[in-house]
Amino acid sequence: MNNIIIKSDNISDLQIKNALHKSISNLNKEIKKVLLLPPDFTRFHSQAGKITAMYYDMLKDTCHVDIMPAIGTHMPMTDTEIDKMYGKDIPKERFIVHDWKNDIVKIGEVPETYVKEVSEELLDFFIDVEVNRRLVNSEYDLIISIGQVVPHEVVGMANYNKNIFVGCGGKHMINSSHYLGAVYGLERLMGKDHSPVRKVYDYAENNFL
Repeated sequence: MNNIIIKSDNISDLQIKNALHKSISNLNKEIKKVLLLPPDFTRFHSQAGKITAMYYDMLKDTCHVDIMPAIGTHMPMTDTEIDKMYGKDIPKERFIVHDWKNDIVKIGEVPETYVKEVSEELLDFFIDVEVNRRLVNSEYDLIISIGQVVPHEVVGMANYNKNIFVGCGGKHMINSSHYLGAVYGLERLMGKDHSPVRKVYDYAENNFL
């Protein structure tokens, strides 16, 4: 996918749509099945719902498109929440619920030595790297993670690979990384781009995805 940057104080829907078109303009024609990973209703104001609907509309005529909101351990979205966030034009059967208890596979492990290092020796346990099985079983030709980058009290800055390892992750990674953030100190990492928690997610991405 192409990297697209828009610099503006007031980004219009047309600008967003054009940027999304450009982001997928060089996709391989062999791509027939796509999975979109947007945030859930707790991030309603992020505009990620609008972006998800735009991507769906662009891809639906040439690809099978599924949408799996990155709910982490949150409750599944209701039909009303889905309609409000993503619009009413996407068939409900296209939505998949992330089951953080039963749909998880372990793909690796962040060693305790690394956790000890990034936590400044406050913690020294390993962390299982767990993700939804759909992300790694080659079922989809393309997976697009959608979201916003804003200050976050656990990881420092939200989204990017957090959308995968927490939003589509399992109990051990979610609980352990949140505990790491709490012990390190939320005041120390809020708004920081390279917090200990982010370093754990980056380690998991660089070594296992």
